[in-house]
Amino acid sequence: MLKVMMLLVSLMAALVFGAAVQAQEQVWIQIEDQPTLREAEDRARAYAGVFPDVAGFQLTAGRYAVVLGPYALDAAQARLAALAAERLVPEGSMIAAPGSFARQFWPAAVAGVTLAPVEQSPLADPAAATQPDSVVLEAPVVDNETAAQARRAEAGLSREERQALQGALQWFGFYTSAIDGAFGPGTRKSMAAWQEANGLAPTGTLTTLQRQTLFAAQAQAQAELGLQTVTEPESGIEITLPMALVQFDRFDPPFVHYREKDGSGVSVLLISQPGDQATLYGLYDILQTLEVMPLEGERSRDDHSFSMIGRSATVESHSYAELSQGLVKGYMLVWGPGQDAERMARVLAAMQASFKPVGERALDPGLMAIPDAARQGLLSGLEVRRPVRSRSGFFVDAEGMVLTTIEATQGCARITLDRDTEADVAVSDPTLGIALLKPRQGLAPAAVAQWQTGAARPGSEVAVSGYSYEDKLPAPSLTFGTYEEGRGLNGEVGLARLTLDALPGDAGGPVLDSAGNVLAMLLPAASGGARQLPAGVGFGASAPVLAGKLAEAGIAPADPALAPRVGAMAPEDLTALAARMTVLVSCWN
Repeated sequence: MLKVMMLLVSLMAALVFGAAVQAQEQVWIQIEDQPTLREAEDRARAYAGVFPDVAGFQLTAGRYAVVLGPYALDAAQARLAALAAERLVPEGSMIAAPGSFARQFWPAAVAGVTLAPVEQSPLADPAAATQPDSVVLEAPVVDNETAAQARRAEAGLSREERQALQGALQWFGFYTSAIDGAFGPGTRKSMAAWQEANGLAPTGTLTTLQRQTLFAAQAQAQAELGLQTVTEPESGIEITLPMALVQFDRFDPPFVHYREKDGSGVSVLLISQPGDQATLYGLYDILQTLEVMPLEGERSRDDHSFSMIGRSATVESHSYAELSQGLVKGYMLVWGPGQDAERMARVLAAMQASFKPVGERALDPGLMAIPDAARQGLLSGLEVRRPVRSRSGFFVDAEGMVLTTIEATQGCARITLDRDTEADVAVSDPTLGIALLKPRQGLAPAAVAQWQTGAARPGSEVAVSGYSYEDKLPAPSLTFGTYEEGRGLNGEVGLARLTLDALPGDAGGPVLDSAGNVLAMLLPAASGGARQLPAGVGFGASAPVLAGKLAEAGIAPADPALAPRVGAMAPEDLTALAARMTVLVSCWN
């Protein structure tokens, strides 16, 4: 049964407002008061988007009131009861006589008009209505419309009114089909669900009062969010934004930033730039590196658009972008913990339904693509997610399997190869300290490891190909050193002892001889313990052991009949070969 809260509808109301009503027949419903004119104007503007009878007055006490009306007293009481029924007005909303108002500031067209003061009895003190001992009564709102009358009233609705009803049901999550104005089984089911959720008989046909209650609830919810259609001529985007939660911050191509307002925890990025499909795909990759786009969540991309969802314990975000006529346009909605999920779903639905590229303009006309070198400039002011660690690896077969150090894969929620391709651990051997990674999508390596299975000459020159500075550089570098012997310091077999100045990011990289054959895989430097080795001492898992382990996993050499390379390669050729073979392995959480 539908129940409502009746505020100030008692003998107190009669005493407080009786004299004022005699002097002037109309009263107002005061729904808010704000300490400053600017705040009051913002709230009046938000309410005016959904209520047709919003006004604003400066109070005689110096604050600023947002009101609905004016009405006759009995009409005001009924209106307040209906709005309070579903908590459509703030708690504490009350009926106010115009004698408590000094100057009208809203609508803007009548700003500056001063109302003539109204004679009040001593009991008509505006503050009296807000005292703690104000009487609050509960009274039922009677809906006497029969089922037959409800059907007849519904039959008289226009197509636009039917669409509006479907839109209101959709706003609250009860209706998920097309807004077509046709009341089929889906619409009937959604109306019954709304009735049931509000303690009403689920008939599937709304009475006139129920429709009014639904529309009023939608209007109040939209007013609280401050939903406004925003047109950005500079970026060429039109979209509905929750302006009670966000405010314009700055242009920072290719983004328009709307930061959180009054600690709302909500922010918006509009995306606008010229480009082609490569630009769209580059943007897709870049957004996934941001802290505001967590790794968990659905992703989808086609030839002309993409969407992505990110969820974590600290942030949730939704992004969308599309390519049309050489322009990439889109948006990102971000919010923090503590936000009501249904409320944010409504904000997102409003943005999705209203998003529209307009005109032929975009931010930064000189920007035609997003190469890796430009990423930092594009993401100015945004915190970029960095991997927990990055190490090196190298291709060991034609399908793109990658050999690396087990250190690169420990404690990772996600592993990527060369920043973009996700991979899984196929084989892990803690004893040898190696891991074999399988890419989730097929790769076609430009170069694959060719093993040097014979004995290497002590004192010969070697080079480690690796991402010495982890993910900070776009390509691997070579670190030259010396092959000392094919065993550890205590005679351990399967190790190659090296002399070279490697960095942590080099671990997992291939150790190459002068001909470009792989002698070993560089292992991480030992840490801890009472004994510290001299600088420049390194170890690698030797090629025969690695080749044997890969054979056990079913990984054969790229060409078993191909003998190891002989003769020293020119330095530039060795560098090129190493770059084609070496892979950046990144660990993400």
